[in-house]
Amino acid sequence: MNSSQTGARSGVALSRASYSMIFIIAGAVLGLVGLLGATIPGLNASLKKSIYDLPILVVFVGVILLLRGGIQFFRRARLSSEVVISGRTATQFFFNNAIIIALLVLVGVICFIQPMFMQVTVVLDIFKLASPRLVIALGICFSLIIAGTDLSAGRMVGLSAVIVGSMLQNPDYGHLFFGNYMDISVIWPILIAIGACVCFGLISGFLVAQFKMHPFIATLAVQVMVYGAASLYFDMSPNNSQPIGGIRPDFSSIGQARIFEGLFGLQPDFKGISILVPIALFFCVLIWFVLNKTVFGKNVYAIGGNREAAVVSGVNVYVTILTIFVIGAAMYGIGGVLEAARTAGATNNYGNGYELDAIAACVVGGVSLNGGIGKVGGIVSGVLIFSVIQYGLQFISLSPMWQQIIKGAIIAIAVAIDMSKYNKK
Repeated sequence: MNSSQTGARSGVALSRASYSMIFIIAGAVLGLVGLLGATIPGLNASLKKSIYDLPILVVFVGVILLLRGGIQFFRRARLSSEVVISGRTATQFFFNNAIIIALLVLVGVICFIQPMFMQVTVVLDIFKLASPRLVIALGICFSLIIAGTDLSAGRMVGLSAVIVGSMLQNPDYGHLFFGNYMDISVIWPILIAIGACVCFGLISGFLVAQFKMHPFIATLAVQVMVYGAASLYFDMSPNNSQPIGGIRPDFSSIGQARIFEGLFGLQPDFKGISILVPIALFFCVLIWFVLNKTVFGKNVYAIGGNREAAVVSGVNVYVTILTIFVIGAAMYGIGGVLEAARTAGATNNYGNGYELDAIAACVVGGVSLNGGIGKVGGIVSGVLIFSVIQYGLQFISLSPMWQQIIKGAIIAIAVAIDMSKYNKK
């Protein structure tokens, strides 16, 4: 046994079943405490004045812990038989989860400064804000897993938003994009917008696959082209670069409709969950399936881990890379459609900088810039982290300059952690 194994074994060894029961018990206790605070009338009324919906949020955290414990318990046969808790493993845990721990501290500070942050509506607003960004991040993760990037994502969001918004305006709107009303089904502008993005995705993929061009340069070139194309389209007469508005309700409902309003009459004041949340969850499941259960997904990880070995193993690198950028472009197009529906409008500057937020969210969520590593669950957590930071700092009216400094520091720390893991290997 080497020294590292000895250091790991010097702590307390728990069976996987006992380890999972810790989460189950903790989740049950938190859920019970939260339910007591939320259901006892007198206690709930007094708590509402100072901590708002904290009991309900405690129940939510308890459910998460219960789920984690349950998953650990039922998968114990596939996982290691025991878990060693020691100073070394504790240090490693805090190191690997430094960003999440820092986020929890930040949330605590925000709640202390502004207790109204502890409301269910705030959590639901954060989910709504995060949903289109999550779709974009899921699209960009493919290029990151092969140790590349895609700088055209944000501008494709703007292109998609402008195209779909221009075709789906109300007939009585005072400034129609084409001058005349277009009586067209909602599905066709959506498909046209996504198709336009896919065409530019093909260009990016072709440049990278055919000419071995670095994705940074290839997608930077396409980013400029996409913005130029979107601006030319946006400046067409009679629109002449005027913001697109008057969006048809049958389209805007895609981004503004809510489900479970009133919780079937149980909570009349409950405003419901944005339809964007289940849409984003659908794409999470879809991308998880593609990455984990298809040959294409395994090829993506193989190319990111070792491209030369992937070639020797018979992976068609050319087609895989081309497909990666096409899928990414389609996801950016969908993100643009959702943004246009959510805001009921569009300009050619929609999506500006979204690619940087998406890349940062992926890195914070554990997608390695060195390629070959990345999970959908990590991407979801990364997007939520940045959404909480953005929403929370705006909630307490922190200066936008300080917001940028904090976001930049988190990105730097996340990349430093990622690189330190890679260097150790």
